[in-house]
Amino acid sequence: TGLSGVQREIHHIVVNSWERGVDAEQNVVLISVPSMLDPSLAPEGKHTLHAYLPATEPYALWEGIDRNSEKYRQLKEERSQILWRAVEKVIPDIRQRAEISLVGTPLTHARFLRRHRGSYGPAIMAGQGTFPGPSTPIPGLFCCGDSTFPGIGLPAVAASGAICANTQASVAQHWAMLDAIGV
Repeated sequence: TGLSGVQREIHHIVVNSWERGVDAEQNVVLISVPSMLDPSLAPEGKHTLHAYLPATEPYALWEGIDRNSEKYRQLKEERSQILWRAVEKVIPDIRQRAEISLVGTPLTHARFLRRHRGSYGPAIMAGQGTFPGPSTPIPGLFCCGDSTFPGIGLPAVAASGAICANTQASVAQHWAMLDAIGV
């Protein structure tokens, strides 16, 4: 339900231990509340929240488990607790407020997103490479999403879409459009 009485920022990052590093298993949780920017993403008086681990959930834990089994349901419940605890740091009573909770796993990503081993975007280590930009060798074809710059996560994917759109219009065209709409 609504977020009266709690922090109203759009994005949060919870790091449980800086000593373990940001790439440690279940150590960093990213939280995005996109309905803070666009209220149409949730019913009136409510919000949509997305919490996720930045590609640090080991696929080996999930490999070979039947998605319809009790073992899968138990592992899903156990492994999702890190997300709930992180969100509780921002919204202490989130478990009482949440009306719908959908938990995805690496098996969910593999099945519905067709991601190799349930990946959540490519793992490119800082200083060892960069995400590609929106251009492709095919004229008029552009790419955006978690496999392009700036990378994984809801804010980065939204930014990749904006970057892609911005590459298709010159600065002069941007100014003309802004003038036309009175901004």
